[in-house]
Amino acid sequence: MTDFATLLSPATIGALTLPNRVILPAMDMNHCDEGVITAAEVEHYAARAAGGCAMVITGASAVSWPLGATTRKQPGLSDDRFLPGLRALADGVHAGGGLLCVQLVHHGKVASVDSADGRPQLVPNPPPGHMDLSSLVDNPIEELMGLASASQGKPATYRSATADDLLWVTSQFADAAARVQAAGGDAVEIHGAHGYLISTFLSAAYNLRTDGYGGSLENRSRLLVEVIRAVRDRVGVGFPILVRLNGCEYGIDGGITPDETAATAQLAEAAGADAIHVSANAVNPFRDFTLGPLPAEVGQYRAMTATVKRAVGIPVIAVGRLLPEVAEEMLVAGECDFVSMGRQQLADAELVHKLATGQRGSIRPCINCYVCVEQNFFEAAPRCAVNPSLGNESATAAQIRPATTRQHVVVVGGGPGGMETARIAAQRGHRVTLLDRSDRLGGTMWFSQLTTPANEQLVEWLTHEVARNGVDVRLGTSATVQSISALQPDVVVVATGAKRGRLTVPGGDLGHVRSGDEMRALITGDSSGGEATGKRSLLDRAALAVGRTLRITKSPETMRSLSRRWMPIGKHVVIVGGGLVGLELAEFLAERERTVTVLEPGPHMGLPMAMPRRWAAVARASGHGVTLVRTAHVSEITVAAVRYTVSGAEPGESTAVEADDVIIASEVHSDTTLADQLRAAGLTVHVVGDAGTVGYIEGAMYTAHAVATAL
Repeated sequence: MTDFATLLSPATIGALTLPNRVILPAMDMNHCDEGVITAAEVEHYAARAAGGCAMVITGASAVSWPLGATTRKQPGLSDDRFLPGLRALADGVHAGGGLLCVQLVHHGKVASVDSADGRPQLVPNPPPGHMDLSSLVDNPIEELMGLASASQGKPATYRSATADDLLWVTSQFADAAARVQAAGGDAVEIHGAHGYLISTFLSAAYNLRTDGYGGSLENRSRLLVEVIRAVRDRVGVGFPILVRLNGCEYGIDGGITPDETAATAQLAEAAGADAIHVSANAVNPFRDFTLGPLPAEVGQYRAMTATVKRAVGIPVIAVGRLLPEVAEEMLVAGECDFVSMGRQQLADAELVHKLATGQRGSIRPCINCYVCVEQNFFEAAPRCAVNPSLGNESATAAQIRPATTRQHVVVVGGGPGGMETARIAAQRGHRVTLLDRSDRLGGTMWFSQLTTPANEQLVEWLTHEVARNGVDVRLGTSATVQSISALQPDVVVVATGAKRGRLTVPGGDLGHVRSGDEMRALITGDSSGGEATGKRSLLDRAALAVGRTLRITKSPETMRSLSRRWMPIGKHVVIVGGGLVGLELAEFLAERERTVTVLEPGPHMGLPMAMPRRWAAVARASGHGVTLVRTAHVSEITVAAVRYTVSGAEPGESTAVEADDVIIASEVHSDTTLADQLRAAGLTVHVVGDAGTVGYIEGAMYTAHAVATAL
């Protein structure tokens, strides 16, 4: 436990004093209308300010909008007609107790609006090479169409910037900063990262110029330096200027390195910058987005941030999936002066307030699923898989109000849908009883912790909040019409999850063929697993009995570690179904030296994962040696193999793959059997989560929220 004393202490950027060290980094919300800031945009940032965030930084705001813009839904700064929206935003953030920083950008080679409008994109020189788009094989046509929406499907063309162009760009940044200042903003951030215009001038991999803006680091930094100086001349010495830089560029030879970034930061400091914000970027977002700019690993940019910190005397801001404990550690170690926590504050706008009031356990966690950022690829407003109130904060606050009539709510099922329903219903004042036949809360999400460790935080948070709100939890309890009726509920919420079935093919009932539920019971030793018990060997049963006795099977971290040495699963594994569950399970097993083949009946792997996570999961599984077969249809399972055909194969042509164990991850269906029985008995029933419609964690959280706020 920590009191987060450093994280919550005040500090300065230039002449500006921030009440704590937590910043909301720029994340595109796509609420603007043709560059004009709307009420929804104001509400989003004001909610984070009210939650205690010291300073919010807007999403990328186009200094020369629509020229150099990447979407028509981002803020524009190129005209005085944008000032009323900026003023409303500043007023809203200040009313919430926070400070406003507006990010200034010209998107350069990713200015999709330029392509849509028939303009060439402004670049130092045409980008070298071609982007590998092979990951898009796992995108359905509707997603591919969505990816092309900003550019209207028009291919990019390029124009190498002239000296006059760069003078114009510099003046656009200065004019934009002046408008932010005039509207009551507190600071600006010059975006010199993420492959945008300034970033491509900084990168030796992109900048191939031979004039005064190319070649040496000093020349490549010249545009950035000129922009900083021009902005400083316009806003004066008391107005803070932040600069965002790539600490490195992933996936390209000769790209930006941490040492280069440190040297660039020194030049920025000398030019008048008040703080350096260290991010990173991957040159191919369709392959490496989870490396940069939204990393999958906690503290992924920590070392490069420390490198920059050692080089400059102005404050350094860290970013890159920073949990509060890691942030405090970095601050205490002197590796940075401020921390940006982005996705964490999408999941919980009150993160800082909860830290300050000793409620660390009540912070709703980000599970790193990339559902939020996926929407940016489609020019849509972000969604959060665990926070249905994102983008609708004021309405949600009104919904979670004390109930007018206190009811006894019986929730059946302790997965995410059931726990979220119980949490909200209890918070609203209802008496809530939660039943689950298992010996632990979490449902299938508990099992998913093994393959997806970030889900562990959500299990812990929901468990904590269910207990904190006084829910009567009864584990090891089977729910029937009779047992539920005996509780005399006013309303029953069924959250029993999906039914995970079997394949109706020859050999589908063999002992080494397991459904998803049987697999969960096998690995966790859950005694509620039914027929899975009979499919274990005597040795497996003995080992799992010892595990239960020592409570090893109750610790996902311990199970992840021990499973690298022993698992009740054979050497050769075939997984039928390459969706979210099948793909993550494949990687988990391959890391534990299993030879894994995934047979996906459809044309795309990784559905319904959010795209960046899907692309990364497919790449990781392949990197671990997993064989991925699309449009594969199982025709027979034998004691030693699985035989399948591939769409388009010659008649009678099939393939056999060795299999000691077969896991069915494809036959997932909603199951309203219990709900139908309860309704027939005259009870008032609602269904949430996969029991009604298979939607995994996101579907469970959203349906639970809808039902619990309406009770």
